[in-house]
Amino acid sequence: MGIGSKSVGLGVACLVVCGTAVVVPRFVARSEPGKGIGSTTVPGVTMSAPAVGAPGYPCQGFSGIEKKVPLPALMDDTFAWGNTAPYKVGNGAGDIKWDADPYQNLSWHLWLHSLRWLGNGVHAMKAGDVKATERVLAIVKDWVRDNPFSWKSNTSASESTMHRTNVLICVRQSLLTHLKARELPPKYKWLDEALMTHARYLVDNWSGAHNHGTDQSIALLGVGCTYGRSDLMKIAAGRLNKAVKTAIDEEGSTNEQAVGYADFNYRLWGRAADRLRDCGVDPGPAIEKRRQALGEWLATATTATGYLHQIGNTGYSKLPNVPGTPMEFVATQGKKGKKPRLRTAIYKAGYVFGRTGWGEQRPFAEESTYSLRFGVARRWHGHQDHTAITYNWKGHDILIDPGYGGHQAEERQEWAKGPAAHNQLTIPTATAKSPVTKLVGSMSTSNSDYFEFSDQPADGVDRTRDVLVLKDPDLVIALDRAVSGRDQRYETLWHLAPGQKVDVQSPTTAVAGKPGDAVRTHLFHIPIGADSGTTTVEEGVKKPPQGWFFKDIFTVLPAPVVKFTHTGQSARILSVIVPAKAAEQVSYTTRPAGANVVLDLVVGAQRVSIKITPEGRLTRLN
Repeated sequence: MGIGSKSVGLGVACLVVCGTAVVVPRFVARSEPGKGIGSTTVPGVTMSAPAVGAPGYPCQGFSGIEKKVPLPALMDDTFAWGNTAPYKVGNGAGDIKWDADPYQNLSWHLWLHSLRWLGNGVHAMKAGDVKATERVLAIVKDWVRDNPFSWKSNTSASESTMHRTNVLICVRQSLLTHLKARELPPKYKWLDEALMTHARYLVDNWSGAHNHGTDQSIALLGVGCTYGRSDLMKIAAGRLNKAVKTAIDEEGSTNEQAVGYADFNYRLWGRAADRLRDCGVDPGPAIEKRRQALGEWLATATTATGYLHQIGNTGYSKLPNVPGTPMEFVATQGKKGKKPRLRTAIYKAGYVFGRTGWGEQRPFAEESTYSLRFGVARRWHGHQDHTAITYNWKGHDILIDPGYGGHQAEERQEWAKGPAAHNQLTIPTATAKSPVTKLVGSMSTSNSDYFEFSDQPADGVDRTRDVLVLKDPDLVIALDRAVSGRDQRYETLWHLAPGQKVDVQSPTTAVAGKPGDAVRTHLFHIPIGADSGTTTVEEGVKKPPQGWFFKDIFTVLPAPVVKFTHTGQSARILSVIVPAKAAEQVSYTTRPAGANVVLDLVVGAQRVSIKITPEGRLTRLN
């Protein structure tokens, strides 16, 4: 196995609405001044769409948000988003209450201000619908009138600027088509002025090298392209070429700390390059080179069934099929595309993605896969998940991440980001912090991968985790060691998939499985010398939250968590996670071997022995 007027605070969320990925931008962390764009009307600049046949910026669509607002609802000034009921936000004539927030939902309020919900009206405008045209223009004009520049006192308005900019471009294009015109009549001068005002905001408030800043740059490019403003296009192109080298490193890791956002960024940077070309701007080599590396990274960050490992703010979703890439290889289970270079990949940004193979010696879907986290402290869309493991055994989710819960003010969403929501050693009696975690060492053979990590996950606590992942039999072994200057409660947590029933058979053994399923997961809590503890299960606990799984931000399910608990100033917790067919016998014994301990495991007809050194090193012996 080779290693190769309303103010709300928002974080970024990759959401799924009507099957379409959309983004709630994070609060702008910093401002980078750009070149001023002058007044909203510029002498000598034609305020019209590019000539027919010339490069142009196409309407970017509405990210699926419009599907919740059919044309009759729009004509009634009714807005809907996510799983909330439709809500009438206006007076029925396009006068909108922009401070409406009936569900106290940050995302709902932001998408109201994005204007993406006008999509069906914009389509109807382009098709010649006079009433839809009047209503869309009335709502847009109402937003402009009720939200004076620079709208920074309203975070939803400011944070959605780049999305709203793209909607205004779509409105302008559809209006020109509706009027059968090349230039807007003077009565619509306000729309051009609104777009130039949005461009001013985007110039002066670039939020930097991450997905929010990339979206801003694309929208700014769109305004420049629409009006033939080479200065705006130059700013946008410069920012994009600068940002891509920070947003995606040379190994393909993004700076978002979330696999879901890596997937989003792959598509986002593809869109950036396409829009640059549409507007007659050479995107240069950097974007495509980094994006290719990201595509390979994403292919390694998947299970054997093609789902993404849920690290950071990541929903339960499959990797898209991109023809001719390693992503296609995963999506087609090895039938097409380019096989990724590494079976087990370590990325310096803090990720390990490994598997038993790429379908060379057994069917692709029957490989086992895993992920591990280390690296710099939590930021952007990351979670406090360092040293945590996810594990998929031959297509079955065994050790899961609880997923991403969105931005509603509810305790479970915050829990999903914290240490107790991940498969790691936690110290609930100490103050948790976001650690910098070192990968101390690693070793790979044809049938095992070994890793050692160390950090300080809580005040006054040193933690080390040694992990051994085996092939034939496929299983996971983790040795957690921790030491503190005072007594603590140490809990190694194992989050299992929803629907599992857990039978705690003894302080050292628990067995989990779905009723009637042919697979069982054996969780062994193996004593090392006199160091022993307890084994318990929690599921669907609300206060404090524990035992949940977010399939998406709207769907949360109870899911069992097995806890191996020790108390004292120090602890050594040896965990062995063994998935097996229900009919197979699974057992273990331990024996001394000089200063070492040998763990003998039996999984059906397979036997394997593991040497455990006093320093915690785990080595497969056969």
